[in-house]
Amino acid sequence: MERIRQLGTGIGWRPEIADAVERMAGSAGGVDWVEVVAENVCPGHLPESLLRLRERGVTVVPHGVSLGLGGADRPDEERLRNLAERAEALGAPLVTEHIAFVRAGGALTASPRLEAGHLLPVPRTRDALDVLCENVRIAQDALPVPLALENIAALINWPGEEMTEGQFLYDLVDRTGVRLLIDVANLHTNHVNRGEDPAKALDELPVEAIAYVHVAGGFERDGVWHDSHAHPVPRQVLDVLAELASRVAPPGVLLERDENFPEPAELERELDAIRGVMKTAGVQSAAPTSDESAAGSAPATEPVPSVEEAPGDEGEPGARQRLGLAQAALLSALVAGTPVPEGFDRVRLGVQSRALAAKRADVVGKVAPELPVILGTSYRSAFVAYAQGQPMTDGYRRDALSFAEHLLLGDRVEDAGTRRALREWWLERSGPAPLSRRPTARLARATRRVLLRR
Repeated sequence: MERIRQLGTGIGWRPEIADAVERMAGSAGGVDWVEVVAENVCPGHLPESLLRLRERGVTVVPHGVSLGLGGADRPDEERLRNLAERAEALGAPLVTEHIAFVRAGGALTASPRLEAGHLLPVPRTRDALDVLCENVRIAQDALPVPLALENIAALINWPGEEMTEGQFLYDLVDRTGVRLLIDVANLHTNHVNRGEDPAKALDELPVEAIAYVHVAGGFERDGVWHDSHAHPVPRQVLDVLAELASRVAPPGVLLERDENFPEPAELERELDAIRGVMKTAGVQSAAPTSDESAAGSAPATEPVPSVEEAPGDEGEPGARQRLGLAQAALLSALVAGTPVPEGFDRVRLGVQSRALAAKRADVVGKVAPELPVILGTSYRSAFVAYAQGQPMTDGYRRDALSFAEHLLLGDRVEDAGTRRALREWWLERSGPAPLSRRPTARLARATRRVLLRR
């Protein structure tokens, strides 16, 4: 296995704090490297801020959120190509993704294709591990640089799990040689929401495989911890970081902040707090060095058998199909209002379902910022009501158009001026469709004709 590059202390690059990040980058006690959401950048049109950082020798790591390597389907080839292109365009030493599923259904389960719009936990079972290992192998073969995977935060527990998180991650690394991105905020989240001891997880996982560490903020409400990435890093998360740092010196530690950005001075104080924890633990994360010294290596890689060849009763459906059916049932309950699968906590699934609808409203409001302007204060309640019965099937941009169609076709907008503005917005963005024999295309044309008459 290749040596893991020493990264130092970093911050998640976001357009809203780009200027502040540039000022902090390379300064004493500042930022050594940055991470960028891979899906938010285009290889041929990188933001000027990232280009300036690259010119100054600042390492940029792309962090993917849409592969869904923990899903039942094999990784999408186009998504893998896109991630590889971003790694090459940024000159990144590695890329990162999540141990999660983000979509379910489709041909594997003969059910509608559904998108979560969120990172959902995989069951810690042998089936899920077999599928994940094969998906990781496929991704590793397609990427030009090493891959590291992040543990995620969860509100819900899968029934019938066969391993702890630490055991699951250990086996994953042992079988694939993949690196780990350990999010200590997610370990704290799972401590509150799922009763899992962060120290035990750290004891069980292969800390020598850690590529870097995430630190982020959140908040607790009604006994549930919400991993918001929009609040200051709390003491409890720093305590988990100290637990990790007492076991290993991670090659890098990164502060994540995605919303509700504070003044630059506050970000600097949070970075100082992270450095303070690492220093107190006696394993200060080193700044990048010219020789990119090693931070240990993961267990040796072993061949991973295809999941279709995994042991099981003759005639029994394969691991992919079993996992696919389970994930489709869960996601359908969360976003389409179907019955809660047996063994799940109904109250927790309700919390997760509402959180997913709220997140969809937030993201659609950013993807289509005109909608909250047109609808005003009614936007959020109208979208959440729509989301409870209309699952997302084709990304946020299509979701925004479908939401507008839903309001217009159902006469759900009473004010004539608002209805007219919404109709004009929809017509401008839906565009004329070419003739097609496909039912969905015919339906789209019929919808346009109805809206044009209004």
